[in-house]
Amino acid sequence: MSVAIGLWYLVWRWGTSLNPDAWWFSVIVASAETLFFLGTLLFFYDIWREQDTPQRLPPSTRNEAQLDGEHGPIGVDVFITTYDEECALVAPSIVAANNLIVPDNIAVRVYLLDDGNRTGMAKIAKEFGVTYLSRDTNLGFKAGNLRNALFQSRGDFVVICDADTRLFPTFLQNTLGYFRDPKAAWVQTPHWFYDIPEGERWEHWGARHGGRFLAKCSYFFRFVSGKLRAGADPFLSDPRVFFDVIQRRRNRHGASFCCGAGSIHRREAVFEQAMKRKARDTRALAQNFGDSSPSAAMPCVPLEPYRFHVSEDIYTSILMHADRESNWISVYHPNVEARMLSPWSMKAWASQKLKYAGGTFDIMLRDNPIFQRGMRWQIKLHYAATFGSYLSVLWAPVLLLAPAFALVTGLSPIAAFTPAFFAHFLPAILVSELAILAACKGHDIGAGRALGMASLPINLRALSLVLRGKKPQFPPTSKKPGESEGWRYIRAHLVLLGVLAFAGVFGCVQGLWGEAGYGTSMLWVNLFWLAWNMSLLGRLALAALWRPDIAIAAAQISKGSETSDDFDTAPV
Repeated sequence: MSVAIGLWYLVWRWGTSLNPDAWWFSVIVASAETLFFLGTLLFFYDIWREQDTPQRLPPSTRNEAQLDGEHGPIGVDVFITTYDEECALVAPSIVAANNLIVPDNIAVRVYLLDDGNRTGMAKIAKEFGVTYLSRDTNLGFKAGNLRNALFQSRGDFVVICDADTRLFPTFLQNTLGYFRDPKAAWVQTPHWFYDIPEGERWEHWGARHGGRFLAKCSYFFRFVSGKLRAGADPFLSDPRVFFDVIQRRRNRHGASFCCGAGSIHRREAVFEQAMKRKARDTRALAQNFGDSSPSAAMPCVPLEPYRFHVSEDIYTSILMHADRESNWISVYHPNVEARMLSPWSMKAWASQKLKYAGGTFDIMLRDNPIFQRGMRWQIKLHYAATFGSYLSVLWAPVLLLAPAFALVTGLSPIAAFTPAFFAHFLPAILVSELAILAACKGHDIGAGRALGMASLPINLRALSLVLRGKKPQFPPTSKKPGESEGWRYIRAHLVLLGVLAFAGVFGCVQGLWGEAGYGTSMLWVNLFWLAWNMSLLGRLALAALWRPDIAIAAAQISKGSETSDDFDTAPV
């Protein structure tokens, strides 16, 4: 219904509603609406149907795990990567890895991969009885760190953990069974940030900050913030829509991509792809190098089991999904099997978003799988949905600023706000909203929209950097609470909020004076969208005001090595 009514609206929009007095403005806005609709189509395809892979018991022999050799145990290496994190943060992750329940005929070895080459990390590795690995350089950053460990280990399967990944004891029990399928290259599990602040009731927050008057304004605060509690998930970190809806439904085509931490990989698949890439790149380099410098020595192409890239996880996923000859597939395990820490500062949030956006744009512009042979068209559409969500940075600003432009200039992208407009527009919006609500299984979709709007300045910067030929950086996301400098990361948002507020006031004044072009319908429609956009942008401004309780934060970060019953309450 949403697709049909959306098409009906766009046909009317282009055929009847364009404003001849501001045709250029009208065409720009209608084009942005059309691109938004195409992005919605990709999103609907992405989440069309849920089809989990049947869970099976862990293999007890090498033959059941589709491995060479009939005798001997199945080897599993657990890699815990770290660069500059503190020992107190990494230690619970080591304890959790040591507490894994090991199925029959499985041999587990835990490795601490310290790219910071620190004495303290070597000490805790020895204290907990795990293998410590470091290197002299940071070539390739996390991907290079993993490569160094792969060259010094021999497990048949590799579990990847970040410094703050606390595996549940049942991780291997619940993931190894998928590798009974010989084409299963890796299994990805959901990310669960157990430390996301729950906040406090607005009544209590108001009473603490302004007494009885602010306490009575709690309903207003709920409406403006879009959140039931003050300080709840200030950085919009809850990933359940992505993992429980998008990733889970991509599984129907074996297209869920790797997200790094909380995943387990078949070593054979990782190295097979790396060797193929090395051979292909060597042939290409030899041809180009021979043509340009026939007498010089050709440089060696490095073997990269995980692609040296800021987004090594999704990049490696793309390369495996594109190999139709081997026909590797990914499996998404829908239940939470680990817990992790979320960003607790604006600096960490902005750094993480810039890294994700820069990595995605770099892949999209320099090695886009959609235009390459080998990948099945169903999987290409899933990656197109990912790329499309980031490319919305090109048309989302039009929809963001269009109401403000209309209120300042008196020009409208619609020929007239007649009953015909509302008869077409309202059904399209309402049915689309109902479709998304139904598809997202009751998860909070408002946070995702606010995150998309809040990320616009960062995504624009990332796109600009990539277009200028600058490689995305690899900074690890800080998990330290209480970092300041929040305001510097929302300056663009504050400027936008100021511009939108000015436009709203200016439009209202013009309407009161009876200026031409400022009819009642025009004012109400544009003021509504203006307020909507401001509420989404304002969510991040509230995050800049948020300050954590340091004592609670420290307790949450140090927590994680327990094996108590609270594992059973993890969200699914």
